[in-house]
Amino acid sequence: MVGVSGSPGSLTALRRAAEEARLREAELWAVVTWEPPEGDLQARRSPYASFILDEWQRRAREKLVTALTEVFGAGVPDFPLQALVARGAPGRVLVRIAEGEQDVLVVGAGRHGWLHRVLGPSVSRYCLAHATCPVLAVPPSPLEAGLRAVHRRNVLGLRLDTQRMWKEFATAPPVV
Repeated sequence: MVGVSGSPGSLTALRRAAEEARLREAELWAVVTWEPPEGDLQARRSPYASFILDEWQRRAREKLVTALTEVFGAGVPDFPLQALVARGAPGRVLVRIAEGEQDVLVVGAGRHGWLHRVLGPSVSRYCLAHATCPVLAVPPSPLEAGLRAVHRRNVLGLRLDTQRMWKEFATAPPVV
């Protein structure tokens, strides 16, 4: 089973989970989770609660379809694949679903700074701490850090050192 959020790290995890499914001749479950942004209580209080919840579920489904299409293209993978949209906190939902002895939970282990770790919970850390099955935490692609740095410099209006970027790109290992 693999948690999918649509982030570059989760796409890397999805690719790795597909490799594991092929090697083990196993079925792959790609799971995207969703929660109402204001929380369940606030969503239920809204006069448009049903519409709001349906919309968030639809968006989660689209996110999963987009991720699967990006990783596998329009073709059908050469192993059984299930897609699941589940409501709830990502870590809790993934741990609850992957509770079998034969299950392997694959999650992206994004590199976050200390501020991000303090302000936001980490799905991969939650899964590593609470799962009863093996958890494979997949590190992000080395190019992901480079892309974040370029974005940061672009936002701040700083000059980009394109010569250094091309050297790093040329020496980076291939992304599979």
